[in-house]
Amino acid sequence: MTNAPQMGTNGMNSMMQDCIQACSDCHDACLQTLNYCLQQGGRHAEAAHLRLLMDCAAICHTSEDFMLRGSELHARVCSVCAEVCERCAESCEGMGDDPQMRTCADACRRCAESCRQMA
Repeated sequence: MTNAPQMGTNGMNSMMQDCIQACSDCHDACLQTLNYCLQQGGRHAEAAHLRLLMDCAAICHTSEDFMLRGSELHARVCSVCAEVCERCAESCEGMGDDPQMRTCADACRRCAESCRQMA
């Protein structure tokens, strides 16, 4: 028996499939949180925070695309994605005890960890 990653039906290993899902989940969480923050206003709607949410959603979508296409550059994109996700999580956590922000931060941290494994 080998320790090689298990390959899915489409040729992707389970670690990559997990990362694709984490990127998709984080993308969705960031877009939902962006809408929430715009509705909340105040600190939630500060430009730097909104920009991080948009950056995170965009890089998660890009990382997902690179992995789905089997791009040889997916590891480099995943490395950047992990960094952006960490920054976004920190920004969300800085908003205090807010369930929506906590949900987004958790999704960002899961995605960052998964992307670090792919990088």
